[in-house]
This record gives sequence, structure tokens and C-alpha cells, in this order.
Amino acid sequence: MIHHRKDIIQRTIREYKRLDQIIAHLTKKDWMRLVPRPEAKDPWTIKDTVAHITYFKADTIRSIHRKPKSSKLQNLNITAENRIIYLRWRNRTPQEVLAWHRQVHNKVLIALKEVSDDWYSSRQRNKDWPFDLDGHSAFHRINDIEKVLKQN
Repeated sequence: MIHHRKDIIQRTIREYKRLDQIIAHLTKKDWMRLVPRPEAKDPWTIKDTVAHITYFKADTIRSIHRKPKSSKLQNLNITAENRIIYLRWRNRTPQEVLAWHRQVHNKVLIALKEVSDDWYSSRQRNKDWPFDLDGHSAFHRINDIEKVLKQN
């Protein structure tokens, strides 16, 4: 599938708004609620989940600019990379994570507007590409955050 700037930006904004609407008014207690995770994985809270989503959006900006991953993250599998993100953000406040989520969104939009048309349409890609800007966020929003918040 060939993608177009307008569609990618619309998908990115739509998912950002859905997530932001949920997390904007969470209580401190809500931010610290655990989300479903396999026993062998780190115990993520909603805050950790938002940091995870945001990290991969920021990583998409790195990819758009064709910059390499930091040497600390190169050659890591996804579990090891997720562990590093978790350790880096787990002691931050919900307000810091929320601010970062919003800052990264703004930077994503700038990058999407500035990147050449070739980045979007130079080759056939999966229909969900670039997954980390909306599909990945939607997955965690629905399966982790919304699921936990519905459990009261």
C-alpha cells in the first residue's frame, strides 16, 4: 500500500486525541494502576504504558530523520528495549510523562509535515505503517489503559 502525508497525519492526530482525552484527567491513583502484563515482564502502570507508547513515537521521529538508534539500544530485542524504557521512566511523575507525551506529539507532527513525500510513497508498505504513531498507541490504549480503567 502507498501512503500519503495527509492520511498519516490524520491517523496520528486522531489516535493522539483519543489517548490524550483519557489520560489528561487521570488521578495520581489511576496513573499508578497496573495494566495486564505477563508475569515474566516488568509490572507496568498506566504511566509506564504511556511512557512506552511515547518512546516509540519519539523513535519514529528518529527514523524519519534517518538517524541511527543510540548505541545502548542497537541490537536489543524488544523485551530488552522495553526494559530500558521502563527503567528510564518509572520514577518520573505522571505530569512529566504527560508533558513528554504532548511534546513528542508536537514534534511528530512537525516531522511528518517536513519529511519529503518520498518517505510516504516511495514503496509499498503495510496498511498500518507507521504503526508506532497510531496502531501501537491504540493497542495499548484499548488493551491496557481502557481495560484497567473500566475495572473500577
